[in-house]
Amino acid sequence: MTMTNAAAPASASPRAADRPRMIEARYLIAFLITLVLAVVQFRYHMVGGYGRLATALGTCVAVEEVLSWFDRGRITNLQSAYISGISLTLLVKPQGAVLWPFLIGGFLAIASKYVLRDEKGHLWNPTNFAIVALLLAAPHKVSILSHQWGNDLVTNLVIWGFGLVIASRVKVLHLTATYVVSFLVLSVLRGILTGQSIWPEVAPLTGPMYQLFIFFMITDPRTIVRDRRWQVAVVVLIAVVEALIRTASDQGWDLPIAFNAAPPLVALFLVGPIALLIERRRSDHSKGGSGAMPRSAGSAATI
Repeated sequence: MTMTNAAAPASASPRAADRPRMIEARYLIAFLITLVLAVVQFRYHMVGGYGRLATALGTCVAVEEVLSWFDRGRITNLQSAYISGISLTLLVKPQGAVLWPFLIGGFLAIASKYVLRDEKGHLWNPTNFAIVALLLAAPHKVSILSHQWGNDLVTNLVIWGFGLVIASRVKVLHLTATYVVSFLVLSVLRGILTGQSIWPEVAPLTGPMYQLFIFFMITDPRTIVRDRRWQVAVVVLIAVVEALIRTASDQGWDLPIAFNAAPPLVALFLVGPIALLIERRRSDHSKGGSGAMPRSAGSAATI
């Protein structure tokens, strides 16, 4: 969250009026990821040991504190570290009772924000970058949780219900809805073209990887384009790339394991930073009077 020490009197009132809404939105997102963790641990014991949670969360928070102090001279808001730590705990499933994937994953997630960036900010969603990097670097040692929540209607209703309400509250619902609609349409097309049942094609939406993806990764306000129309276009493109990866995997193409294990994460990993760089470069060339781009959906939730 960017704080300003001084502001003109004319702009002080609107900023002060907006601050309670921004703080509330930030806590809503933290509440949602905590709810996901609590529900799946209570019903399915998916954390896999609280040592994993402590390692991932502790590493993310510690690295965020150190790097933010070194880079900015102060400790920044820790919500991004909190979400990354819990997401890594839920999604990363290493072989055996080892903790190094959570240690390295936590470091990669937060360090990527401070290293893989341009003058306007980081390019990859932290959790997305860390998980894809782990899957690419150690595909035979690290896997990802991708099966469904047991097709439990109650669990899915709780997560989707709170998720959609909170996404609407923080003004990123159009991103989640665009991806869900695109995924469903492309899945139906894939089913028709392959002559297979449509239900196996759409079933992944109830899985943990996709739920965390559509509520926390693809809606990250720091790594999405700012223009609302381009946001929708980029989300559709990510869904198309994800469908192409799934199709190639079904056809037996020789793809890296990461592509087969986490198609949506890889699609975001490939498309998101390129789209962001293109928009930022276009903004630099088209700056006229005001200079700064208006922040659209998602600006209330800084993660």
